[in-house]
Amino acid sequence: MEGKTARKERLHELIDLACIHRGWSRAELARALKRDPTKLYPESGNPKMDFLIALADVIEWSIDDVAKFVSRGKSFAPEIAEGAEFESLDRAAKQTHQRGEFAKMVELARQMYFVAKTPEERARACNREHGGWDGRGRYTKALEAVCRGLREEHISTRRRLQLQTNLANTHYTLWELSSAHAHAHVVLEWYAAHPPGDVVDRKNHAFAFFVRGHTFRRRALRDLEQTVQHCRQARSDLETAARLYRELSAELNDERLAGVAHTCEAGLIEVDVGLGLREPPDAVDELWGRLKLADDEGDWPVGDWLESYGWTCIMGANIALRYLTGRAQDRALGKFTNKALQIADRLDNWALRERVLEMDFRLHKAQCEATDLDLPYTIDHEDMRLIVGAMGRFPIFHETGWEILQTAKIVSDARRN
Repeated sequence: MEGKTARKERLHELIDLACIHRGWSRAELARALKRDPTKLYPESGNPKMDFLIALADVIEWSIDDVAKFVSRGKSFAPEIAEGAEFESLDRAAKQTHQRGEFAKMVELARQMYFVAKTPEERARACNREHGGWDGRGRYTKALEAVCRGLREEHISTRRRLQLQTNLANTHYTLWELSSAHAHAHVVLEWYAAHPPGDVVDRKNHAFAFFVRGHTFRRRALRDLEQTVQHCRQARSDLETAARLYRELSAELNDERLAGVAHTCEAGLIEVDVGLGLREPPDAVDELWGRLKLADDEGDWPVGDWLESYGWTCIMGANIALRYLTGRAQDRALGKFTNKALQIADRLDNWALRERVLEMDFRLHKAQCEATDLDLPYTIDHEDMRLIVGAMGRFPIFHETGWEILQTAKIVSDARRN
């Protein structure tokens, strides 16, 4: 009952703030909320959604902010173990990242933030939290965390550059390509004037080229009038990123960095098709040949290499969808998206899943338009789970997701189109 009473008190406080914000009397607020003036304050600590929506409109907050305030109040501090200090929490957060325990990583990062004593420490905590949300595929949450870190004043240039590159990558993941380009470009301009010296800065330098290069690659898919220009810029950045990652991999004896370089090289194949330097069928064959995957999934690589193979599949599917036709397109797109989804499930990678869902449905719509037939699109319950998850993670996928859910035929065991 104590929690219910606290929520009720916070709701009443918010209603009072709404009156102050608008300069209204309680009767005027009641009219705006379409409530009886004598029952302006709900008796329940669990107000209905329509009331929260109306109150959010009056106070000019987001519905999410209103709901958070009512449920948790002004303080969002996590529970922190007695004696916990920043560096020990940071070490624990690193370990959870290595183990892929991203929910725990977010929890530890939030604790780091609230025990931090300096802006630099708070920015570090935000960077850790970003990594946790990114690992969970909660990219809008990752965006919030990294922006919170960048709002800190008087942090080191290195930390700010790290945060800004991560911000660029999150915008890229969410298909906010202009923002991704802008933030990566600022980082690269800095390094052009201040060449990186140590490993941390060199990795960030390579990552900024990676993000900007792949952003140009994606822009070539969208902006058909500037395909060649975007592909040329993508080619320059991806070649540089691949070279830098290969050098770092050899120097540090770190195969994970070679996996990132492989993603750049796969992107270059897609870009070369856009520039007319490779024939699409040859490029599709080459990308498929790059997938060094055993028949037994238990023998597959892990981490950056397996993710690189997933993106290699997406780039092959991009080429098939854009440049191939007929059965050749169907065969190529089918094998690339099926393999990408296998990898996505192994990694629990929502960015790969979103691409597969989007491309499968785009192919279906193209087939309907080409044949002038209302061909059925079938999904099963696992597909539905993935569609709903992608809708929550990618605003860009909302419209497509709803279209699929409202028009698809649901079966118990469907094959993907």
